[in-house]
Amino acid sequence: MITLENFAEVATRFRGAYLAVGNFDGVHRGHLHLLRQLRAKAEAAGTDAIALTFDPHPVALLRPEQAPIPLVWIERKVALLKEAGAHEVGVFKTGPWLLGLTAREFFDCVIVGQFGARGMVEGPNFAFGRDRGGDAALLASWCESAGLDFSMAGSTKVDNQLVSSSRIRRCLQEGRADEAAHLLGRPHRIRGLVTHGAGRGAGLGFPTANLDEVDTLIPADGVYAALAHLEGQPRTWPVACHIGPNVTFGEQIRKVEAHIIDFEGDLYGQTVELDILQQLRSTRPFANLEELLAQIRADVEQTRRICGEPE
Repeated sequence: MITLENFAEVATRFRGAYLAVGNFDGVHRGHLHLLRQLRAKAEAAGTDAIALTFDPHPVALLRPEQAPIPLVWIERKVALLKEAGAHEVGVFKTGPWLLGLTAREFFDCVIVGQFGARGMVEGPNFAFGRDRGGDAALLASWCESAGLDFSMAGSTKVDNQLVSSSRIRRCLQEGRADEAAHLLGRPHRIRGLVTHGAGRGAGLGFPTANLDEVDTLIPADGVYAALAHLEGQPRTWPVACHIGPNVTFGEQIRKVEAHIIDFEGDLYGQTVELDILQQLRSTRPFANLEELLAQIRADVEQTRRICGEPE
């Protein structure tokens, strides 16, 4: 990863590359299409493909009240961009030094000055510079004048609708985790630190890991089938995950509770990552303990089937 905190020239090995600039929130199927094109153009020219992104999202500093909750944390974004075809990823540490640039200044300072780019690939909705003053058409004209190759990646559609981070976010906010996974090209992943809860699940025979400090978008309240990635564990584990307040016991605090099926061990203080596969049901209060336990057993059995685990 190339950390960018000023406009100093990058190392020689990173200059003369093909660049794609964007927030790449979620690194979804539209981004994958763009990055494949970037990689192909770079390899045909005998150079590297570099994706440039921002941490945090510029809107988080410019209009924090409007900033979207990210779909992916920065380290995972970098890994996904590389998996998608980028040889290297540059991360701008977003601040006034960067946000004050006009589109022309960004082009001159970063694309030409800092990276000495050979070419660029961007999507049709690309906008850059202060007040989003530059667009893909303007960038194309500047690239042509500067002798840089420029390619426009076509839009990616699913069900005749554009694949976008905002569309994926809506799916998750409405509990349609399987649709979000289809648009992403993989399940939406969240991560959190395992902390002590009330211990009620263990008392019922279904211990849960309570995840705090989740730094990406949490799907709508409900019970989900998921897969857990545990520290130091080579395999994944099926999870029946409850998101929301535990209304049966009169709780109002929204929580993420993961029952990791068949796992035995102490996870307190560890970070657990969950791939959210599919919503099983909405949350609701139960009349008594027997009704709750019957539903939990059914949730676990359904999760096993979805995850391909023997019941």
